[in-house]
Amino acid sequence: MKKYIILALLITVQAYGAFAQKDGDAKTILNELSKKYRSYSSIKTDFTLTVDNKQAGMQNTQTGTLISKIQGNKFRVSLYQPTGKKQVIDQEIISDGKTQWTYMVDEKEVQVNDAGQGDDAFNPAQIFTIYEKGYKYIYNGLQKQNGKTYQVIDLTPEAEKAQFFKIRLMIDKVKKQIYNVLVFDRNGSRYNYTLKTTTPNAPVADAYFSFDAKKHPGVEVVDLR
Repeated sequence: MKKYIILALLITVQAYGAFAQKDGDAKTILNELSKKYRSYSSIKTDFTLTVDNKQAGMQNTQTGTLISKIQGNKFRVSLYQPTGKKQVIDQEIISDGKTQWTYMVDEKEVQVNDAGQGDDAFNPAQIFTIYEKGYKYIYNGLQKQNGKTYQVIDLTPEAEKAQFFKIRLMIDKVKKQIYNVLVFDRNGSRYNYTLKTTTPNAPVADAYFSFDAKKHPGVEVVDLR
């Protein structure tokens, strides 16, 4: 289950098939969003991921943190164990733009790939700019929730074979930030990402975006390059 959830996070931003048209209102909103995110040197966000499949009677919720640098495609995603008040890391995906490490804490194993290669490969920072290529989009109006107003945009992938057939974005109209990403899978699963906090220009050293095996004694390094 843990592996399945982390793969869901990764696959979310890949391009798959669809049918909607690109409309002007959606394009204007997304262009403003892209311009804002690309003005940052780095982004830190805390999120909650809920995987729900009613047909299978499954629901699983996990929290995580994403820190990324816009330049260089550097990122680090930390997923936490679902129980307990203290945040204990369950899995991490780390990339310095050239090499990507997938660290599974319980298994004491880290898998090494070239960045952009392997089953788990992609830049999770694309969650902020997934709409920029590979998707068509349509504006579905405003939605009010907890006293805030959100702009709702549906994305449908352009490629023919689709595992995910739709992605719905909820964008805070005032802050011009993504608040929620809902991914619809053809098998009936829904992946619901809620971005709890978004901190632009978070100070972070480049060393944070690499895995140092010396600091993790006993962890098996599996080089898949």
